Amino acid sequence: MTTPYYRPRRLRTSPAMRSLTAETRLHARELVLPMFVREGLSEAREIPSMPGVLQHTRDSLRRAAAAAAEAGLGGVMLFGVPATRDAVGSGATDPDGILNLGIADVVSEVGDALVVMTDVCLDEFTDHGHCGLVRADGSVDNDATLARYVEMALVHAEVGGHMLGLSGMMDGQVGAVREALDAAGHTDTAILAYAAKYASAFYGPFRDAVESTLTGDRKTYQMEPGNRREAAREVALDVEEGADVIMVKPAGPYLDVLADVAAASDLPVAAYQVSGEYAMIEAAAAQGWIERERAILESLVGIKRAGADMILTYWAQEVAGMLR
Repeated sequence: MTTPYYRPRRLRTSPAMRSLTAETRLHARELVLPMFVREGLSEAREIPSMPGVLQHTRDSLRRAAAAAAEAGLGGVMLFGVPATRDAVGSGATDPDGILNLGIADVVSEVGDALVVMTDVCLDEFTDHGHCGLVRADGSVDNDATLARYVEMALVHAEVGGHMLGLSGMMDGQVGAVREALDAAGHTDTAILAYAAKYASAFYGPFRDAVESTLTGDRKTYQMEPGNRREAAREVALDVEEGADVIMVKPAGPYLDVLADVAAASDLPVAAYQVSGEYAMIEAAAAQGWIERERAILESLVGIKRAGADMILTYWAQEVAGMLR
C-alpha cells in the first residue's frame, strides 16, 4: 500500500502513551465510600455477601472515616443499622439513634476534609423494611412518609451532615426536605437526590448489610428497570424541587440512563455502584475467573465515561490507593 494511512495503534505503544492520551480518568476526590454503623457491636464485623465491607462500631467508623480522608476520597455515605425497629422507624429520628450518633462522630472526626453524606430513608429502621410508612392494606403512604423524611433530614442537618441523600423514591421528597431545611436555617445543607433509582435485583447484599426485614418488593415506588425516558421525568422533578446533585442507581446496568442524565443535566451527577455489582466482581475474582483489580477499575471507568461526576463505590478507598 503506497498511500499513508492513519494508525490508531501509535497512541497505544506504551503505558506512558496510553496514559497521556486517555480520554477518561479516575480521581480519588470523585469517589465516595458507603459505610455502615451498627448499634450494639463490640467490634466491626465483615458482611458475608460483601467481602471486605464492614458493619462498624462507632469507634471503628471514626477510624475508617479518618482513613478515608487520609486516602483523599471525596466523601462518605453513612447508613445506620439499629438494634430494634418499629412500624414508623422511630430510630431514624431519635437523636441518640445509631445513624445520628454516627453522623456526629464522623463530622467530629473529619470536619470538612470529606463531604459527609447521610441516608435519609426509613427502610433500615422499620420492622416491615419498606422505605416509608405502610397503610393497613400494605401499601406505602407517600405523603405521610414525607413528614417522616422531613423529621429525619432535620436531625441529620442538626448533627452536622453536609449532604443528605434522599433515597426513598417518594414523590415530592426533595421539595419537602428542601423547604424544611431552609425554614430551619439549614440553607447550606445540600441534597443528593436519588433521582433515577430502579427496583433492581442488584441490591441483595446491601439488604444483608443493613439486616433488612423487607418481604415483598419496592416496585410501587422504585423505577421499572425497562424504563429509560421516565428517568428524565424523575430527574426534572427533583431538579425543580431543589436538588443539588442528582443520582442514578444502580450504575453499571444503567449506563445508558446515566449517559442520558449527564448529557441533559446542569447539576453534578452521581452514580451508585451498588452492592450486587461489588459482590459479582468479588465472587468472580475469588474463583479466579477475572482479574480483580483490572475489573474493578474497568467498571469504574465505564461509569465515569458514561458521565458520572462522582461515584459511590465500596472500593473507593482501595481504588484511591491504586490511583496513587
